Amino acid sequence: MAFLKYKGVGITALAAAIPRQVIDNYKYTQYFSENQVKQVVDKVGIFERRFADAKTCSSDLCFAAAEKLIADNNIDKSEIDLLLFISQTGDYRMPATSVLLQDRLGLPSTTIAFDMVLGCSAFIYGLSTVFAMMQQSGLRKALILDGETRSKVYSPKDRRTAFLFGDGGVAAIVERNEKIGDSWFSLNSDGSRGDLIKINGGGYRNPSSIETLTERVVDEYGNIRNDEQGYMKGADVFNFVITEIPRDMKALLKWSGVDVHSLDYYTFHQSNNFINSYLAKKLKLDFSKIPSTIDKYGNTSSVSIPLTIVDQLNGKMDGDKRLFMSAFGVGMTWANAIVPFFDLKISDIVEVENGIRVQ
Repeated sequence: MAFLKYKGVGITALAAAIPRQVIDNYKYTQYFSENQVKQVVDKVGIFERRFADAKTCSSDLCFAAAEKLIADNNIDKSEIDLLLFISQTGDYRMPATSVLLQDRLGLPSTTIAFDMVLGCSAFIYGLSTVFAMMQQSGLRKALILDGETRSKVYSPKDRRTAFLFGDGGVAAIVERNEKIGDSWFSLNSDGSRGDLIKINGGGYRNPSSIETLTERVVDEYGNIRNDEQGYMKGADVFNFVITEIPRDMKALLKWSGVDVHSLDYYTFHQSNNFINSYLAKKLKLDFSKIPSTIDKYGNTSSVSIPLTIVDQLNGKMDGDKRLFMSAFGVGMTWANAIVPFFDLKISDIVEVENGIRVQ
């Protein structure tokens, strides 16, 4: 087991940005009948999502969240020594989007900047990476930017994924603070399951071509996509989740010695209400401590946990709080964490249109 423990470091401020465009899932009927759409939406429990427009990238959402965060907390940009950008929908193949955001935000050239391309578990992976680096005395503040525009990745003609994914971005400041207690992480990977969630075309193994961009019927149900749009084997993903995630959650709790019922909130990746209910029942958790946003934002990949905290726990994080975080996804990778907070400052959510903050 890859268990990690940190002390006296944590998130002190958090902000989020979402696209202005609201998608009513029941009206997402361009390619499917109203009856087909209703069946899918009723089953997945995702009623609204936010879609980025053509001019808005993940970096724009993160930039808007970061500007809000910095302004609300009077943060001196010269004290930000580390910037981590988490996304699978970055601006370019090169350079790294983190470096462009360093310049756009006006951070000093002494700032460490790098990207993490991992998927749904990446916020927890990124948090652990930054916590580890912040244990060193040379860093003052770290800025985690996590953004995804998954609406641009999946085919609207494939009903297995067309109604699931939404877009968003978050910004988090990480600092050392002796009032912040211990945190525990468990990070895992299994590349043998790499074909469960995948985009086959457009990379360097299978470069972009007329063939990879040509739509085709992909199954007996008439779903359509090209090789540069994502697919997901839902049943196999579900079987993976019910096998691996509860086991790892229990292992982390045992290793940390933390009583699961002593935790203030349980923040799960917003993939599926049924899955999250299953995990909660498996660990006999208090459902009132499980914030959820899947109904109005859908699956926003790695953004889903911090976006849910911003949306649902604003005004509820004063004093000492401890959260359980759990996420899984493409790779396959999965991560669980027990994360302490002290007087977490949460900003109001802002909206972005045409790449610019409008609220």
